[in-house]
Amino acid sequence: MLGLFFGHAYDIKIFMATGYVVATGQDPYILPDLRTVFNNPAFIGLTSIGYPPPWPLLLGLIYLLTYAPTHNFLLYNLAIKIPTIIANICLAYLVRDILNNQGANPGISRKAWLFLLFNPFLFYFTTAWGQFDSLVALLTLASLVLLNKGRLAISAILLALAISLKPTPVPVVLVAIVYLWEAPWRRMVRYLIIFSMIMLILCVLPFYIFGWDATPILHGWNAQFTVSGGMALTTLYELTAGTYVLPGDWWLLGVVWLPAILIAAHFMQRGGHGLIDLLKNSLALILIFFLTRTWLSEQNLALILPLVVILVCLDELPRLAFYAVWILPLIFTIFNTSPAQLLFTIRPDIMTKLLQWAEIIRTPRLWARLLVVIPWQAAGWWMVACSYRKRRPKPV
Repeated sequence: MLGLFFGHAYDIKIFMATGYVVATGQDPYILPDLRTVFNNPAFIGLTSIGYPPPWPLLLGLIYLLTYAPTHNFLLYNLAIKIPTIIANICLAYLVRDILNNQGANPGISRKAWLFLLFNPFLFYFTTAWGQFDSLVALLTLASLVLLNKGRLAISAILLALAISLKPTPVPVVLVAIVYLWEAPWRRMVRYLIIFSMIMLILCVLPFYIFGWDATPILHGWNAQFTVSGGMALTTLYELTAGTYVLPGDWWLLGVVWLPAILIAAHFMQRGGHGLIDLLKNSLALILIFFLTRTWLSEQNLALILPLVVILVCLDELPRLAFYAVWILPLIFTIFNTSPAQLLFTIRPDIMTKLLQWAEIIRTPRLWARLLVVIPWQAAGWWMVACSYRKRRPKPV
């Protein structure tokens, strides 16, 4: 029911429009006026989708299978979320299997499985909101499991697919390099070649095959470097300046994450040392990436949720990390006006009134948002420090 009746006013609207444009042979990175297509006045003046080609192509297929034959708006809304709902279920089973293989108590494995199946965080951000971060998380976690098993080709393919859907797992590439950083070097070279080839096929080749214009993407290459806010500390700038666009050369703050994760990777132990070390290194680098960015969307934390669940269940992270990674973003999103925007599909009139009211209390709302960001930053850096600690010896 959440997937059918709710959808984020910005994301779902862009996803629906992109699906139509791709299905009708048009360029998804240049969205036209689609008010008459969906019989909805909100589908005008849309910004183009900001993700690489694989997600737009999947949206086009979903459009052809659902909205094209039925013209049912709510069915289309639900269908867009089906891949993510399936990913949520698969993620729960994968985490359970990992815990069982690592010797966790069966009762703990079952609790982790149930938690991911019925977690409010995943219900809200994926099933209701419509974002697909859990799909990215599933592919990333599966790639790490396969990397540890020595199945380099399929691991590289899955990681490339995850990053081509949404670039948030980019730091995991460094984790893989660190893991494979030992003789014979051909293993690492083979992994990187396969990864690079799949990235080219998924992210570059579609522009040539379908004749899409990459100009909007090339012109907006620095879009993620010039904005502030979300769960990043730069949300303070939005509060004081009244805008989330960073001025002038401040865009340099947007690339701080790059030297940060490179330095962090340098201090990681080289060579393969088991799945748990892979998970801890991945958690550390992804967290550093998130914590040093000038913009962090709350739903992006779905990428690290399964990593934290596994490490907490294996006593590699304190239990407090488990609560910080999903409760804080849920609290944050309340002050970020996202709940009101989920009414776009069924009650846009109520959504508009709630957003108008939220604008009236904008300053106290942004202060409240900042008060959530501060403990998130503290918890995040604390988890990074915990991830760099040596593995706890198992009791004899």
